[in-house]
Amino acid sequence: ASFETFAVVLPFAASVAAVGLIETLLTQQLVDDVTERRTSTHKECIAQGAGNLVNGFFGAMGGCAMIGQSMINVQAGGRTRVSGITCALAIASYVTFGAGFIERVPIAALVGTMLCLVLDIFDWTSFARIRKIPKTDAAVLVLVTGVTVVTNLAVAVFAGVVLSALGYAYKSSQRIEARRTSVPVKTNSVEYTTVYEISGPLFFGSVGSFTEQLDPKTEGNDRVVLDFASSKVWDSSALVAIDDVAEKFRNCGKVVTLRHLSADCAALLRKAGDLVEVNLEEDPEYPVAADYDEEELETLTAHDAHGTHVSLEDWEKTALQRQYTTPAGFRVLVDKIEEDGPPTRGGRPRGIM
Repeated sequence: ASFETFAVVLPFAASVAAVGLIETLLTQQLVDDVTERRTSTHKECIAQGAGNLVNGFFGAMGGCAMIGQSMINVQAGGRTRVSGITCALAIASYVTFGAGFIERVPIAALVGTMLCLVLDIFDWTSFARIRKIPKTDAAVLVLVTGVTVVTNLAVAVFAGVVLSALGYAYKSSQRIEARRTSVPVKTNSVEYTTVYEISGPLFFGSVGSFTEQLDPKTEGNDRVVLDFASSKVWDSSALVAIDDVAEKFRNCGKVVTLRHLSADCAALLRKAGDLVEVNLEEDPEYPVAADYDEEELETLTAHDAHGTHVSLEDWEKTALQRQYTTPAGFRVLVDKIEEDGPPTRGGRPRGIM
């Protein structure tokens, strides 16, 4: 065997493996629904892969779970491993010494049996639901059915997954919203701070709508707060959008503050990292789908190296190491601690503001 042969066989092998795995999982789900049990999909996939691997060494054909045989077995009352072994031994006997008897069965009888089985396992309620379900789900249903008939199950499932992902991204992109409110800086103060409450997922599909709703040129107040308490930053495109928006506000002479961002968001922000407020109790914790720069994310283990002489507690060091990657951001927070001291509640540190 040469590499050219391997390159020719590999696409077909991957397609057959995908079809077999998909059909096995569909059969397992259907059998679980009929028997009202839940079996392990991981064990089924590993067992099928190991069996097909051993088959290959003996020159045998690979196999997978068959919906027809499984449903006949289940409808006949099979519930344990004994039924599966009995079915396998019966098929082996037909192949070895019962071929002459099987040949006497008319093809029309076999076709009728399979047709009745198809009518029995087909989900006829799909036609009744197609007008009630979302249009994207209906489109996926029609697409997968059509592609399965024209090509094969593997291509159909891949096409359905792609269409479902695009539909989900489009729906999620419509949920981003920036609600603007003005609050006084202090009680009875004539100065106001504009607070933008960001809600909805922020990712590559929604950054356009996010930036359109924030216009620094028309903002009348000098202080701006971007509050992400009701939002979640998903990827690097969202981080870039936050950086760009903060930079535009600062270029217009605004004082910008970012609130309720996770530790990873604050660490990965390039331009606006020093604008993030830290609150250990309220800040969310979730990772961001972005590439991490190892050199940039080296923790700040020694505050003396930054020219400060503030005695920090362990929880304060953890917050600083968690949120800031630049000496400038470190000094901003240290100056805040030195001036005001960390707020407490009931003798317990509340957070770094």
